[in-house]
Amino acid sequence: MWKEFKTFIARGNVVDLAVGVIIGAAFGKIVTSFVNDVLMPPIGLLLGSVNFANLFITLSGGAYATLEEAQAAGAVTINYGLFINTIIDFLIVAFVIFLVVKQVNRLKKPTPPAEPTTKECPYCLSAIPIKATRCPHCTSEI
Repeated sequence: MWKEFKTFIARGNVVDLAVGVIIGAAFGKIVTSFVNDVLMPPIGLLLGSVNFANLFITLSGGAYATLEEAQAAGAVTINYGLFINTIIDFLIVAFVIFLVVKQVNRLKKPTPPAEPTTKECPYCLSAIPIKATRCPHCTSEI
């Protein structure tokens, strides 16, 4: 059982997948920081000094200035501002992955079409081997 596990782990696909997951997690953190710290503040400023992290609806009543205050008070909230940030994170990651996959596919060499192994008999229209000099179906010389 240990040998099977070792063989499974040593396969290239598993190692590639592990590296991809680790890089993806790190890239996700970078994108989250970009959205929260670089992209959303100017957008919030353009929309009238709105901090998207503090956009929420309190379901349990009461008025709170920030999300942190509401959470500290134990209020039940719908955090739609954080949801908007998460959607923007996702869209950026999805777009970058699209660009990477597009470039990788462009770099792959197209596989040449396979050479045919049969040809058509001009007399009976049956498929025959390329090297055949006589049709096995109608016995015509080709």
